[in-house]
Amino acid sequence: MRNFIASLPKAELHVHLEGTFEPEHIFAMALRNGIELGYESPEAIVAAYDFHDLPSFLTFYYKAMHALQTEQDFYELTYAYFEKAAADNIVYVEPFFDPQGHTSRGISFATVINGIHRAQQDAEQNLGVKSNLIMCFLRDMSAESAMEHLQLSLPYKDWIIGVGLDSDEKDNPPMKFKAVFDRARAEGYKLTMHCDVNQKDIVSHMWECLNDIDVERIDHGINSLEDDALCAEIAKRELGLTICPVSNQFVVQTYTTDEIRSMLHKGMKPTINSDDPAYFRAYLNDNFEALVEHGNFSQSEILQLVKNSFEVSWLEPTDKNGYLSKLAELETC
Repeated sequence: MRNFIASLPKAELHVHLEGTFEPEHIFAMALRNGIELGYESPEAIVAAYDFHDLPSFLTFYYKAMHALQTEQDFYELTYAYFEKAAADNIVYVEPFFDPQGHTSRGISFATVINGIHRAQQDAEQNLGVKSNLIMCFLRDMSAESAMEHLQLSLPYKDWIIGVGLDSDEKDNPPMKFKAVFDRARAEGYKLTMHCDVNQKDIVSHMWECLNDIDVERIDHGINSLEDDALCAEIAKRELGLTICPVSNQFVVQTYTTDEIRSMLHKGMKPTINSDDPAYFRAYLNDNFEALVEHGNFSQSEILQLVKNSFEVSWLEPTDKNGYLSKLAELETC
C-alpha cells in the first residue's frame, strides 16, 4: 500500500505554507534574521510542540512566523514545501498563505507574495509541481482588516486563485466576513472557508458557508456528518471537503477514518491533505498511510480520495481532465 500511495499522482488542496515551516528552517531563519524565539536548537523547538486543541496549536504557529522577515525567507519556505510535495508525487497544489500574520508584524504584502510567487514559478519549472495560491483571512481579526488585505491583493490578482478563512473559529462565524467574500467573488476569486473539527457552533457555520457565503469548498468539514440534511446538500452541490487526518488526530485525538469512509458512502467528496505538515510531522503520503493503518482503507478507496482532489480542485478543465486521465490509466493497470 505504501508503494501504491507513492505511485499515485496527487493534488493537495489544504496546506498552509506557514504550516510547512520545519523546525530546522525556523531556527536557521531566526538566527539569520536576529529574531529571538527562545529556543536553543531545532530539537528544542520540536520539544515545545504540545498541541491538544486549535488554540494551543495557533499560539506556537504564530510565534514561529516571526522568523520570516524577507522575500528570500518566503521563497525558501515555499520552495522547501514544493520539494516535499514532489517527493510525495504531488503534481498540483492549492496552498494557503496568511498575509495578516505577516503585515501585522510590519512585513509588507509585496514581500510575502513576491517570495511565494517566485518559488511557485521555480517549482513548476524545476520540480513539475503546478500550483495556484489561496489567500486566507484570519477570522480572529476584524472584517475591516480582511477587507483591507483583499484590497492589497488586487494588484496581484493574477497570482491568487481564491480566498479562504482560517484561524480561531470561536465566536468568529462566516457571516462576520460576508461583505469581504461578496467583494472577493465580484473580483473573480474562488471561495472556501475553514470549518474546523468540533468547534463551537460548527454545524451552523457550515450552513452559513453554503447559504450565505456560497462557498465552492469547505476546509475540514468533518462535523457535517452531524446533520443529514447538510450532508445531502454538500453532496448535491458536489462541494469538496478538505480533510486532514493526522492534523485531526493531534487536535481531536482521532484520525477520523470512520467519518471519511462515511462521507464516501454518502456520495460526498472528501479529499486528503496535510494541513500543517511540519508541525504534525506528516506530509500528504503519511496522511494516506494513516488511513490504511488506522482505518484499513483499500486501494479503491485511496484512489477515489485522490480522484476527488482533482475533481474539486480549481484547475482549468483541460488540466483537470489530463490528471484524471492519468489516474484512470493506473486504475485499469
